[in-house]
Amino acid sequence: MELTGASALVTGGASGLGLATAQRLAAAGAAVTIVDLPSSAGAEVAGEFGGSFAAADVTDPGQVAAAVAHAAASGPLRVVVNCAGIAPPAKVLDRDGEPTPLADFERIVRITLTGTSTVIAQAWAARARTGPAADGDRGVIVNTASVAAFDGQIGQPAYAASKGGVHAMTLPIARELARHGIRVVTIAPGIMETPMLKGLPQAAQDSLGQQVPYPQRLGRPDEYARLVAAIVDNGYLNGETIRLDGAIRMAPK
Repeated sequence: MELTGASALVTGGASGLGLATAQRLAAAGAAVTIVDLPSSAGAEVAGEFGGSFAAADVTDPGQVAAAVAHAAASGPLRVVVNCAGIAPPAKVLDRDGEPTPLADFERIVRITLTGTSTVIAQAWAARARTGPAADGDRGVIVNTASVAAFDGQIGQPAYAASKGGVHAMTLPIARELARHGIRVVTIAPGIMETPMLKGLPQAAQDSLGQQVPYPQRLGRPDEYARLVAAIVDNGYLNGETIRLDGAIRMAPK
């Protein structure tokens, strides 16, 4: 897919996997719009690589629609990458044996799963009205699941459910959008070197990295971004979830 003259939208793009992806897509010639919360550093980091920033809460359809329109104003919207999500730990029962508040579970699912669905719907509506390339291709949507979708650990029921939902909806949405020439692919990262993990002591980071069969280290944001670029480039990748995890299979805790 030729990205020069096209636009791309990356949610959760102010840091971590999203930022690395935004930078790589911009380097490939796309006009990149970072979507993140108003409190993020989105405007600052977007300016560093010549992108733009659209403040939005991915659970708000109106805000997402405005962000999509902002991105589409820079050229035909060909790439949408969903990196927005949260991962606070929460067991089914708390330390006192009481059920965890339902609102905590719902918040994780609302942001990580419903937010992804909202972005897909708003981007699809805009892209379906955009003329296709010469081969009928209108672009690709890349979602972010997690190995927790398959190997959820103790304390991750809401997170695993939300990421499992992202994985599960990949194929049906790819089938639905096929008639519009839009592909849908999901990446399930393992233990990645995100800002949250980089804040841990080095010994803790090393311990986590040693759990990975090979290479024995944390995954790097640019490795995620490189996979996004490969998905964009390979037009036959569709309806699939790809693990990016160094062959790790998470232990129960």
